[in-house]
Amino acid sequence: MAATLTEKIIARACGRDAVKPGEIVTGRLDLLMMHDSGGPRRVASRLEKLGARVWDPDKVVVVSDHFVPAVDLESAQILALTRNWARAQGVRHYDMLGICHVVLQEHGHVRPGMFCVGGDSHSPSGGAFGAFMVGMGATDITGALVTGEVWVRVPTTTRIQLDGRLARGVSAKDVMLMLCGTLGMGNEGQVFEFGGAAVGALSMHERLTLCNMTAELGAVTGIVPPDATTVAALEATGQSFGVDLAAWQSDPDAGFGAVHRHDAATLAPQVAAPHSPANSRPVTDYEPIAIDQCYIGACTGAKLDDLRMAAEVLKGRKVATTTRLLIAPASAAMTNQAAAEGTLATLTAAGAILLPSGCGACAGMGAGMLGDSEVGISTTARNFKGRMGSTHSQVYLASPYAVAAAAVKGVICDPRELLEEWA
Repeated sequence: MAATLTEKIIARACGRDAVKPGEIVTGRLDLLMMHDSGGPRRVASRLEKLGARVWDPDKVVVVSDHFVPAVDLESAQILALTRNWARAQGVRHYDMLGICHVVLQEHGHVRPGMFCVGGDSHSPSGGAFGAFMVGMGATDITGALVTGEVWVRVPTTTRIQLDGRLARGVSAKDVMLMLCGTLGMGNEGQVFEFGGAAVGALSMHERLTLCNMTAELGAVTGIVPPDATTVAALEATGQSFGVDLAAWQSDPDAGFGAVHRHDAATLAPQVAAPHSPANSRPVTDYEPIAIDQCYIGACTGAKLDDLRMAAEVLKGRKVATTTRLLIAPASAAMTNQAAAEGTLATLTAAGAILLPSGCGACAGMGAGMLGDSEVGISTTARNFKGRMGSTHSQVYLASPYAVAAAAVKGVICDPRELLEEWA
């Protein structure tokens, strides 16, 4: 029976030969991830009342990223609770050196064919490695921690076929903003599978962005069939993986619910206006709106490749005196890499202010929040009212290229114009 990649993964997890969209099945977990905000502080008391412990500590990853570094006593206590709970439960995979979705990939926790859940809405990031990974709330995570199982309604697979190749100054973030603008945020019951020449040419960091933002589409999750790039990224973690790439592909005659084809070469940089990612349109449609703060951060926009995009625009330039540029690399390892190769020096020489790795301003926590009437442009995934500070502020979403360009000009502008100056 022909099957999509997602259907194959779910079938394996629930011990069946095949599954069909719409069926409700129960699968055994290969991995469960939690962070400090929605993790132990939400589930510890529930497990205590149940008299239960984690079903398999080696399959649980806990990351502190929302309250790092602690800015007040409450934050410090949450971090201590998270760390102590992980130790008490025998969870060896505890980390506080980056954003959970990025740390998972850096350590090789997520691999092709795995069936995973995460206690965060952007857990679909794991799909970049050819895994099925969905986000869940604390109640479902509690049950999964005890049983090692979760139920799932088998989603319909929607294929996003990106032919051609993205032009200079255009990134995976632009692809996802375009999809939010054209398909909206009501795509429940679907998994978005990304393929085509343009996807095959993308780095793993860019594929993470594709899958991450399927949450903004309202989808169950996103997935990219694994290839040589996937294997290389796994091997870069220093571990040895035996990956059967042929086993984890959608069959040629698999039944997709829909197929959306796009010529990547024709895509322009996108910007989403307040207060929804669905308010996306080409940057060329915007007037030069003045910006108070430019933010390059979050799991969607501060990975090493994102920092390199920003540096490409900022090299030899200065941040406008009318705005400020804040950069929070997605992990400590990426900060180190950016420093070693000179990317960090380019960013700071331009006037960027370096912030600690973590969720920070993306989640309205710590440094970088917006005040009343301030206007920001950000590489984050969401721009809901009050998301990054005051409910009276306005947030535009864009790629690292476009955010860096806005930092130079002080207004929303087309990053390709600045890139062409150095061509």
